Amino acid sequence: MSVYDNLALLREEILKCMKCGNCQAVCPIYKENRMEAAVARGKVQLADALLKGELVPNHRLAERFALCLTCKACVANCPCGVHIDTIILAARAELVRQKGLPWVKNIIFQGLKRPGVFDLGLRAGSLVQGLVMAAEKEGGLYHPRFPIGLDTRRVLPPLARTQFRDQLPQTNTVAEPRKKAVFFTGCMINYVYTGIGRSVVNVLRANGVEVVIPREQHCCGIPVLTHGDVATAKEMARSHVDAFSKLSFDALVVACATCGCAWKDHYPALLADDPAYSSRARELAARSFDISEFLVDHLDFIPPRGVVNAKVTYHDPCHLARGQEIRRQPRQVLQSIPGIDLVEMTAPDRCCGGAGSFSITHVDISLQIGERKVKDIAGTGANTVVTSCPACRMQLEDSLHQKGMFDLEVVHTVQLLDMAYKSDIRGRKPEVRAQGAG
Repeated sequence: MSVYDNLALLREEILKCMKCGNCQAVCPIYKENRMEAAVARGKVQLADALLKGELVPNHRLAERFALCLTCKACVANCPCGVHIDTIILAARAELVRQKGLPWVKNIIFQGLKRPGVFDLGLRAGSLVQGLVMAAEKEGGLYHPRFPIGLDTRRVLPPLARTQFRDQLPQTNTVAEPRKKAVFFTGCMINYVYTGIGRSVVNVLRANGVEVVIPREQHCCGIPVLTHGDVATAKEMARSHVDAFSKLSFDALVVACATCGCAWKDHYPALLADDPAYSSRARELAARSFDISEFLVDHLDFIPPRGVVNAKVTYHDPCHLARGQEIRRQPRQVLQSIPGIDLVEMTAPDRCCGGAGSFSITHVDISLQIGERKVKDIAGTGANTVVTSCPACRMQLEDSLHQKGMFDLEVVHTVQLLDMAYKSDIRGRKPEVRAQGAG
C-alpha cells in the first residue's frame, strides 16, 4: 500500500518530530505570516490529531494543510530527518478520502487525466486568450482582464499558438547517435515555454543524442497528487509507465524539476503496491534524468565554443535542489559557456513562491515570497536570471514584473547552452534577449 493511501502508515514518521522548531527558521510562508500553523511542526501535529480522530475533517483543516509550498526546506533542515512533505501530502489525501474534493478541483482533475480533453481545451484557449487576457506594456506578458480563476494582479506568459509536441517530429535523429533519449516535456514546456523544449532537443542532438518525443505523454499528475487526489494520480502514473516502458531508450530526460520528481520519486511511491507496475516504475525512475544531470553526469557534454555575453544569477528550483539533490550540474553547464558571468544570490535555493497552483490559490503570500527573491536577484546586478524549471520561470517573470524590473530576462539553463552552440556555428556573440513564449 502506498503511503498516500493510508495516513496511518506514517505514524512512526509523525512521532519522529521532536517539535524543535528548526523548520520555523527556513519556512518561506512563516517568514511572511508568522503563524505557527504555517510551520512544519504545526502541520505534523495536525496530522497526528487527524490520525487519532481528534480533528473533524473540514474546509478550515484542509486550508491549513494547503498552506505549504512543498519546497522541502523544512525536510532539509530537520535534525530528525522527518519527511514532512510526505506527511503533508498524505494528510491532504486523507482529507480528500474523508470529505471529497471540491467540485471545481474534481472537474479540473477529470480533465487532466483525459489528455485529449485537456489538450483540446488549451488549444482552444490559445485561440481566444486575447479575450480574457490583456497584454502588458513590457515583457511580452499578459494579465487577466477579469478575476475569473486568476487574480488580476498576476502577469503570465501567453499559451503557445503551436504546442511544442506539434512543432517537431516524434523522432529526431542524428548521424551515428551516442545515445537515445526520450523527452518528457511536461505541460509548461508543451503549452507555454516551447522554446525550452526546442533547446532541449537542439542540445541533445548537438551532443549526438537521438531524441524521441512520445505522443502519448500528458501531465505528470503531480498537481493532482498535491491536492490529495491519489486515485487520479495513480491513473496518470500508470498511463505514463505503460507508454514509456514499451520504448527502447538509454535515458528519460526532463527539463522540469517537478516532472523529474514525478518520475524519480512519486511514481514508484504511488505504484509501490501494484504488482503490474511497481517494478516498471522503479526501472523507469532509474533511467530518469534532469537535462543538466544527464549532460554533465551521464553524457560528458561537449563544451561550447560560442560566446554568450551575459551576467547571470541562478535560481535553484526546490524540486531540483532539495527534491533531487541537483545543484552542481546546472552551474557546471553555465560555467562551461564562454562569456557567462555567474553571480550567486545570497539564497539561491530559497523558494520563489510559485509551487504550481499555490501561486493561484494563495496569491498574496506567493507575491510576498516572490518579492524576497526579487530583492536577492537585484543584489547580484545580473541582467539574466537562469533557472531549471519552467514553473519557476513563470513565477520569477511575474515577480520581476511586479517590481518593474522589465529588463531582466528569465531563461532555462539549457537555453543558454543552446545559444552558445548556435553562436559557435554562426560566428557571432549574442546578447540574451526575450524569446517570446520560448
